Amino acid sequence: MVFLGGTAGTALREALSLVLPDGRLPLTTLGINLLGALLLGLLLEALVRSGHDAGGRRSLRLLLGTGLLGGFTTYSALATASALLLIGGEIGLALTYALGTVLLGGVATGLGIVLGAALHRHPGANG
Repeated sequence: MVFLGGTAGTALREALSLVLPDGRLPLTTLGINLLGALLLGLLLEALVRSGHDAGGRRSLRLLLGTGLLGGFTTYSALATASALLLIGGEIGLALTYALGTVLLGGVATGLGIVLGAALHRHPGANG
């Protein structure tokens, strides 16, 4: 499950990177990581509210969470971009980018959790 999801997530990330290549500041990578954090928070909150982590829910978590979103997000690219900015002498930008990505990722995950909880309270609102 993880392999299949990871393959799809990595391919999706690469496709987005080809369509929207990063410039001096890797904004595509930032967007990918923030979207992945939001979706992971939403997914995990929805799954935990629907029952125990067993059977189909566990398979869904492994396929979509660990696999798809794990392959989609890319913290190795975050580290590489930060290192390249540091090497290029842009210390402030490197630190802002690295810390900002991690902090905004936490906020995005929290927002995903809030959205997942809201959708659980209002099941008719999502279709």
